[in-house]
Amino acid sequence: MTTPQPLSSSFRDPNGFVFEEGGDLYRKVRVSYSDNYKQLIHSGLYITLVGKGLLVAHEDSDIAVNRTGNTFKILKPARVPFISYPYEWSFSQLKSAALATLQIQRYSLESGMTLKDASAYNIQFFGITPALIDTLSFEIYEPGTPWTAYRQFCQHFLAPLALMAYIDLRLSGLMQHHIDGIPLDLACKLLPKRAMLNGNLLMHLYLHSRLQSKFEGAPTNNKRSFPKQALLGLIDSLEQAICSIHLPKCQSNWSDYYDCNSYSAESAEKKLMTVRDMLMKTKPQTVFDFGANCGRYSRVAADLGAMTISLDMDPLCVQKNFLDAASHRDDRILPLVIDLTAPTPSIGWSNNERSSLIERGPCDTGLALALVHHLAIANNVPFARIAEFFSLICKNLIIEFVPKSDVQVKRLLASRKDIFETYTQEHFESEFLKFFEIIELKSLEESGRILYLMKLRADL
Repeated sequence: MTTPQPLSSSFRDPNGFVFEEGGDLYRKVRVSYSDNYKQLIHSGLYITLVGKGLLVAHEDSDIAVNRTGNTFKILKPARVPFISYPYEWSFSQLKSAALATLQIQRYSLESGMTLKDASAYNIQFFGITPALIDTLSFEIYEPGTPWTAYRQFCQHFLAPLALMAYIDLRLSGLMQHHIDGIPLDLACKLLPKRAMLNGNLLMHLYLHSRLQSKFEGAPTNNKRSFPKQALLGLIDSLEQAICSIHLPKCQSNWSDYYDCNSYSAESAEKKLMTVRDMLMKTKPQTVFDFGANCGRYSRVAADLGAMTISLDMDPLCVQKNFLDAASHRDDRILPLVIDLTAPTPSIGWSNNERSSLIERGPCDTGLALALVHHLAIANNVPFARIAEFFSLICKNLIIEFVPKSDVQVKRLLASRKDIFETYTQEHFESEFLKFFEIIELKSLEESGRILYLMKLRADL
């Protein structure tokens, strides 16, 4: 009988942990959490939240594992299609996760419970739908107590949203360097003075930061009572604060890519159908669309039933992609902000708490359309390295070679010397053949581009 070992991301909660056994996911609940768990179930809160899609469902498990260590229950939760992190989300994804957290807290208070933490990492996306995955985040509400997760909510949600809206979308990347959220004093130093004109930000960021600094390290006894009505008022105020933050109108370099490329309408349609045909041949359950832009080809994969992780380095493209998926209620697409020249690394405790992009693969099929020239020419990544990377993260690959005669390659070379003598179709094929078999290739004629369907070599 095996003794369950916590996943590297599940060690901070003394009341239990998540582990894998036989390819399935389980959650151990210790006796110390039994009263809270019973309240979660018997109050009807669990059924309410699962029914509204706000909490991941689970079932009791009788798995034969060592139950020592004061085990109360073993649960088998539904799997998240793909684990993502707040620093990979678009503005609207983070905003929807924040509002979902506040909804959960409101329902919890109605059922005599409260969220003991408000970590953005406890929210995961089922496509476009955010849901809480930590069943042990709830505890019985004690009348008169404040919301202990208030500071964490502001650091994980309110501060990064304000920075993205008032300064730059890319500042969500600060979450990668501050694993427990962006410190409020840092956010206040970075935000422009006009942000203080927003009364909600003034209260929950600026004044909150000052009070936090003033009382840090002070004794915690003799605290004033915090009535439940005041707690509900705090949730209302935070909700208003989140809803009051909006992105300014902006335009990125690549958000209009589909309108400014080398394809005629006929060629673009041919490419779309060719990609679709190649995807059908691989029959993927999971697809990574690398350099997805606003997600045109991600939708092709999703329409074929694949869970599609739609990756792009441009946060505005990812924002547009998410809003489009949300408008169509498409839960088979998950847009994420990821730069392939510096993909998400393993971070956190022992560099092992949050997984790298490669560790979260491999996918069944990767799409790398209109991408290789950006990696090879704009970023000086040799074909050999590009081929090796894709071999680590996809079993099949649909990839597009863009010749130097293409308008987009000429655009990249316009402001630099052409030192790329090996940027040829022949060299491209020779390097990729070290890792993949070429199953099919199709010329897109008018544009001069070529689409390849490749399969990972069996001997790797």
